[in-house]
Parts: sequence; C-alpha cells; structure tokens
Amino acid sequence: MQFCEKLYALRKERGLTQKQVGEALSMAPRQYQRFEKGEQKPGFDNLRHIADFYGVSVDWLMGRTERREVWS
Repeated sequence: MQFCEKLYALRKERGLTQKQVGEALSMAPRQYQRFEKGEQKPGFDNLRHIADFYGVSVDWLMGRTERREVWS
C-alpha cells in the first residue's frame, strides 16, 4: 500500500473528513488532500505530526516496515 492509500485508510477508519484532519494537524485542508491524493509528499515535520495523530510509525507510513504500531 502506498503512502497516500495509507492516509486515506487511516482517515476512513476514524470516520474523519479531510478538513477535520487538516485542521487537527494545523494545516490547510487542501494540503492534506494533496498528501492523500499523492500529489505532494509531506516534509519531515508534517510526516511526524501525521504519524503521531494516527498513532502509527513513520516507517510504516513510508513503507519501510509492515509493523504499523509505534515501537517502544
């Protein structure tokens, strides 16, 4: 699964809109939409905020591991 597909799936699992996620992450909803559509990749800070928001690892979002949860 690609990064943009993971974002979409995570958002749908929580029953949120793109606008709600964008606001929760303190970014314009359009910027989050671009991430989810694969039109743009987030920078390090946004990537970290997205991972924290959804409670998943950055490595999982980036496709570096199949382990979704944050390691302790």
